[in-house]
Amino acid sequence: MTAPQGKRSTLDLIGNTPLVLLKGPSEAAGCEIWGKCEFANPGASVKDRAALWIVRDSEARGTLKPGGTIVEGTAGNTGIGLALVANALGYKTVIVMPETQSREKMDTLRALGAELVLVPAAPFSNPGHFVHTSRRLAEETEGAVWANQFDNIANRKAHIESTAPELWEQMGGRIDGFTCAAGTGGTIAGTGMGLKALDEKVTIALTDPHGAALYNYYAHGELKAEGSSVAEGIGQGRITANLDSAPIDTQFRISDEEGLEWVTRLLAEEGLCLGLSSGINVAGAVALGRKLVAQGKKDARVATILADTGFRYLSTLYNQAWLEAKGLPVFPWLAR
Repeated sequence: MTAPQGKRSTLDLIGNTPLVLLKGPSEAAGCEIWGKCEFANPGASVKDRAALWIVRDSEARGTLKPGGTIVEGTAGNTGIGLALVANALGYKTVIVMPETQSREKMDTLRALGAELVLVPAAPFSNPGHFVHTSRRLAEETEGAVWANQFDNIANRKAHIESTAPELWEQMGGRIDGFTCAAGTGGTIAGTGMGLKALDEKVTIALTDPHGAALYNYYAHGELKAEGSSVAEGIGQGRITANLDSAPIDTQFRISDEEGLEWVTRLLAEEGLCLGLSSGINVAGAVALGRKLVAQGKKDARVATILADTGFRYLSTLYNQAWLEAKGLPVFPWLAR
């Protein structure tokens, strides 16, 4: 009799996500564009990795005690990951989120048993910003720890130790370029650091949405934001602890319209239902692929992150009235 082949813990379901060749983006770039399917994590996003590493790090340092509470400020996906990890390990969660985020994320957090605190959207300099509010709640709550995903480098460690080696193995030990957007900075910095340790010649590119300040920072040395974006969970106006020393070789700025074009095409042509951050990542991967091909790497391989599922944005990105209100193109099938 052989032993069962399944996972021994539900937490073992986090990571080891599939990798898929994206046909349309590959044709557009003139080289291979691969997507890491992070929507296949239990919480349906890349943030499950950071959530698990942050909780395990807190346990190892002795700050999170049995029956304790995890408090975090998040655009939603990290909170969902933390709630699932906390449920599996016997902790409670308090999640602070801007009230501008999708209804699906709010409903999901409540359904998972998290205590949800909504605050008005505000700049980071405002004391009412969701990150500052979550820190204060953690300080005021007995037995609580603050996850602090933006400046807790257990976040990027998750990608150094899991995302990067997974990509390296899945791509047969050759990756010419990797790119994704930055929210906390953990994914781009950690995956970049991990890949550079395996091959220093891998080109790491930041894909930045409009309204964020990092494109100008890496291109010109100045934190300066231009324009705006409706993408949730990405875009940063400061150098977080996770972004500190990130090995960024080049950078691209991608508009919502460009990202939405790839969201539309990947759903209509390849059957992938994704969020806007994934569309922006794919647009950046196409730009990076074209750049590498122009540099003579005709057989370049570029990887990016398919960060979460589009099912999390049915009331926003996949809603005709919402798209029209934002001045964005409507999916053709929604306008029928």
